Amino acid sequence: MGRDVREVGSAWTKYQRHGHPEPSAALRPWVARYWVVDWDYEEPYRQKIVPYPNVHLSFGGGRADVNGVVSGHQIKVLDGVGHVFGVAFRPGCFRPWLGAAVSTITDRVVPAAEVFGPDVPADPDAATVDRFLLGHLPEPDPRAFAAADAVAAIADHPDVTRVETLAERLRMSVRGVQRLFAEYVGIGPKWVIRRYRLHEVTERMAAGGDIDWAALAADLGYADQGHFIRDFKSMFGEPPTWYAQRY
Repeated sequence: MGRDVREVGSAWTKYQRHGHPEPSAALRPWVARYWVVDWDYEEPYRQKIVPYPNVHLSFGGGRADVNGVVSGHQIKVLDGVGHVFGVAFRPGCFRPWLGAAVSTITDRVVPAAEVFGPDVPADPDAATVDRFLLGHLPEPDPRAFAAADAVAAIADHPDVTRVETLAERLRMSVRGVQRLFAEYVGIGPKWVIRRYRLHEVTERMAAGGDIDWAALAADLGYADQGHFIRDFKSMFGEPPTWYAQRY
């Protein structure tokens, strides 16, 4: 099967436009970012979406959905002209909005009305989403913010390659970290560590130049290059050398 040339060499920028409106300052403890995607494809395009440990609230096509953390890559078929407005909640910070363990919606899509009630707006802009979320603010939950800080520690410290290292940094037991992530993040700390270390791989791809894959695997804490390639393929759906052609 040949490769779609529209996914190689950043060609997607000819067909898609991405924006990131700023959320209200009052929402920043809860919301990581807003995002907007517009597309225009004459022929259907298989868009690969790689996961992060964020719950998303998405508006598009007359629908509003809560998208739980996804444990692997997804394929979304984009066809014709389309538009989606999204809210990415800070990892760990959707638990107070949901009122249940975030792991209960992992790998699931839930109609937003089931979480927020019937007044969910249709196809809104940033100002409308601001007003809607500010009208539904939950009570602050210190453990939600602790979970967000734990994920930030993983993202900000490349030396965190094992759950035991994270637990030591957080001054928690390994089991305590695992319970916190199941309840608030929706997916285990081992997965989150792997995701952020592999994000460093895509950053190097985007920077261009040759990559010493064996040395990179060692830098990321892998015992050998084979384990690194298997993890990358599991998360991104294709080997790193193939994925690098996207940049």
